[in-house]
Amino acid sequence: MASILDEYEDSLHRSVSVQQSRASVGIPHSGYVNARLEKETPIFNKQRIDFAPPEKINSLVVSSNQLCMSLGKDTLLRIDLGKPDEPNQVELGRKDEAKVYKMFLDHTGSHLLIALNTSECLYLNRSVQKVRALSRWKGHLIESVGWNKFLGSETNTGPILVGTSQGQIYEAEISVSEGSLFSTNPDQYFRQVYTLEEESGPAPVCCLEIERGIEGKFFIIATTRKRLFQFVGKVPEGTEQQGFSSIFAVHADHLPSFREFPANLGFSEIAFYTPKLRSNPRSFAWMMGNGVLYGTLDYSRPDSILSDERVWVYPPDIDISVNKPISIVLTQFHFLLLLPDRVKAVCTLNGQVVFQDLFLEKFGLLTRMIKDPTVQQIWIHTEKVVFRYHVQRESRDVWKMYMNMNKFDLAKEYCKDRPECLDIVLAKEAEHCFQNKRYLDSAKCYALTQNYFEEIALKFIEAKQEEALMEFLIKKLSNLKPSEKTQTTLLTTWLTELYLNWLGILQGDPSQRNLYLDTREKFRTFLSSPKNKDCLFNNRASIYELLASHGDTEHMVYFAVIMQDYERVVAHHCQHDEYDEALNVLSRHRDEKLFYKFSPVLIQHIPKKVVDAWISMGSRLDARNLIPALVNYSQSASTQQINEAIRYMEFCVYQLEETQQAIHNYLLSLYALCRPDSLLSYLEQAGTNPNRIHYDLKYALRLCAEHGHHRACVHIYKVMELYEEAVDLALQVDVDLAKSCADLPEDDEELRKKLWLKIARHVVQEEKDVKKAMACLSSCALLKIEDVLPFFPDFVTIDHFKEAICNSLEDYNKHIEELKREMEEATQSAKRIREDIQEMRNKYGSVEPQEKCAACDFPLLNRPFYLFLCGHMFHYDCLLQAVFPNLPAYKQAKLEDLQKKLAATSQPSKSHHRPKDADTNSLGKGQQSREQIKADIDDIVAAECVYCGELMIRSIDKPFIDPQKYEEEMQSWL
Repeated sequence: MASILDEYEDSLHRSVSVQQSRASVGIPHSGYVNARLEKETPIFNKQRIDFAPPEKINSLVVSSNQLCMSLGKDTLLRIDLGKPDEPNQVELGRKDEAKVYKMFLDHTGSHLLIALNTSECLYLNRSVQKVRALSRWKGHLIESVGWNKFLGSETNTGPILVGTSQGQIYEAEISVSEGSLFSTNPDQYFRQVYTLEEESGPAPVCCLEIERGIEGKFFIIATTRKRLFQFVGKVPEGTEQQGFSSIFAVHADHLPSFREFPANLGFSEIAFYTPKLRSNPRSFAWMMGNGVLYGTLDYSRPDSILSDERVWVYPPDIDISVNKPISIVLTQFHFLLLLPDRVKAVCTLNGQVVFQDLFLEKFGLLTRMIKDPTVQQIWIHTEKVVFRYHVQRESRDVWKMYMNMNKFDLAKEYCKDRPECLDIVLAKEAEHCFQNKRYLDSAKCYALTQNYFEEIALKFIEAKQEEALMEFLIKKLSNLKPSEKTQTTLLTTWLTELYLNWLGILQGDPSQRNLYLDTREKFRTFLSSPKNKDCLFNNRASIYELLASHGDTEHMVYFAVIMQDYERVVAHHCQHDEYDEALNVLSRHRDEKLFYKFSPVLIQHIPKKVVDAWISMGSRLDARNLIPALVNYSQSASTQQINEAIRYMEFCVYQLEETQQAIHNYLLSLYALCRPDSLLSYLEQAGTNPNRIHYDLKYALRLCAEHGHHRACVHIYKVMELYEEAVDLALQVDVDLAKSCADLPEDDEELRKKLWLKIARHVVQEEKDVKKAMACLSSCALLKIEDVLPFFPDFVTIDHFKEAICNSLEDYNKHIEELKREMEEATQSAKRIREDIQEMRNKYGSVEPQEKCAACDFPLLNRPFYLFLCGHMFHYDCLLQAVFPNLPAYKQAKLEDLQKKLAATSQPSKSHHRPKDADTNSLGKGQQSREQIKADIDDIVAAECVYCGELMIRSIDKPFIDPQKYEEEMQSWL
């Protein structure tokens, strides 16, 4: 226990010292603290087994959690450590003085061999209770057994090797039969295969180990007191059960390879470390007179499995002449030596004693130490007591040892889950690389540590190692968190400056061309890194300034492309007269705003390509925004170059079907300027409907007039329906064109006649062509010879238009005859109408006494009534009631007035002093007036049958119930 406390204090002191040393070189105080705040569990934790043996312990073996112990003279105790409360005791059944010399337990814990000091051997299987003697083995004192880990099972050992005290190696096999407890001979065979010798003759076979390599190769390790032998050979696949005789037969005439050491303990022992159960051992430790031979096992080597061998001498306090070691076991990083009163653990990495455990005298002398490879537990016993060691976190401090040995990769491997230790290793590795002028490796390691950033950077600056400084900054930048924006900005800007400096130096040295290209590629990778994108974008103004200060336009363009700052890229190309490149950038990224901005410049130099690019953009571009560029260009360019502007405008009008007035107006201006023929075809194609024309008519008229395109003006006048102006202008160009204009106002004959008269006057007075004037008369039926005659001069003879005059007179005669015929027809029609009227006055109808009113269904003859030709009969008041609501307002007013007048005429006169003659005359006038009033009322009320006339048709969409009386009607139904 004292040794454990001492080691803890040393470890604590070392940790604090390391922390102080790291603080002195700039590790932040917020970094890792390595001082242990509480006691750690020792690597080798000892536990005394609560077991008091009834007799002294002679021997103890353990494997696969199966423990076997020899007690006294004749007792064997077996314990399944999974069930420690159920021990099993077996009696050897010996009556003589034989004692147990050694015991051997296979890797499965199933086969136990008991060697007696009487040169006999017993066998006990885990599944049975009776010990059997191996008769073939009699006469040999067994020193070692090499178990077959590849063919052995719980009932059969497979071919095994047995070493004796006389140096012989035997091959044997033990099998438990299935039918009975044992077959007649459990030992199937027992034959000698080899004899080991030292310089003085045969020597005891202290240890045997069988391992299988690759491609069916077997390695057999055998040791004597001073020598370690290796037997290597192949066993054909499928013949493993036949044993190892063929391997030893190869060395029948000559010695196998061996290692020999002069000192002699009187015995030797070899231990192996196997990481996992049933896998091959990875390392070995051979305890012999000169110390411990330690090494690894390399199964790929052809002749020797041993590799990386080294001899660790015994600690100074071990004198082999006084207190020689008794046993050895091997763990992953330590080998443990058993001395009579203590246990020492030695690190296999540096040979230092890292653990020592003293045992009290009351326990007696230590006898034996063994390890169970399955559970990695170490067992030690005296004659009275049994101890067990648990190996816990053996690799906890291995990183320090590897670090001190400058094996930094292994050191990092063993502290990867302990960041505070990993930081120490990285700092040490970085310092080691720096001292050895491996600056790039040093930078990579420093970037992973918690050391002060400023100190490390200054260290590289003082050493004038810019490349290493850049590597350090790159690694440091990659380790920053997204939230550390300030640090990211600082490192990004600094790296950009360093890259630009380095590129500037390399660019001026032709011999460093390859290095320049490699550095340029790294710089571009840095600029385009997705992790740096946000930082570079937010600080792009600073980056642009750095690039500009170094005059690195190439990377300025590259950076602008990465930042999608295509405006800067295009501007750069334009400034350097790289117009094709500028257009390529625009075409590739298809940004409408950039097209609008740079088109005025580009079209001045590469008009055809620019227009092609516009056309490829299609409807994504608004042609109105490109008109300023085209206007500037067309004002300074030739006719041939203006054709490119016309080509794009035509694309917009005919392909994209643009309706914007500005586009059509500009196309008109271009046509008027360079393509008059296309101008008229464009106007005609646009049509004559003003509502479907997309250009400005007044602007087009003024434009065509300025350029003297009269036919185009005539067309525009026609669209504007200014026919007089169209004819006037057309007469200046072509009479036929004027004629086509004169016929356009089809609905206005007076205007047409006026237009034709203009044409006729022009032909007579301007062209003085009588024949053409006569042709005008035939072209327009509205013109007569008398309309045209005033235009002719007085001296013109009648012969030129005699035919026209005759034709006119004939037309007049025909017209007179037609009027006469119409008058006769009118006279006959009037005569027939009078006859019909007279006939209607004499027409009558008969009414039966039982006839009823069609409206009220009461007898018709009770009140005044009306009889219609259709047969319907109505009382006067019923018909009036049905007709009145449907009459127009003015007729309703007239009807009410007539009714009042009729009522007034029916009242008797109040004057009693009138003469009789005067009364008679007044009565006659009143009676005549009354008849007239009644006739007027009949004309309104009885104009048509209320059921058969138009009144019924007009009232078909009227509701049955008056909306104003709907509520009242609805209440009457409730």
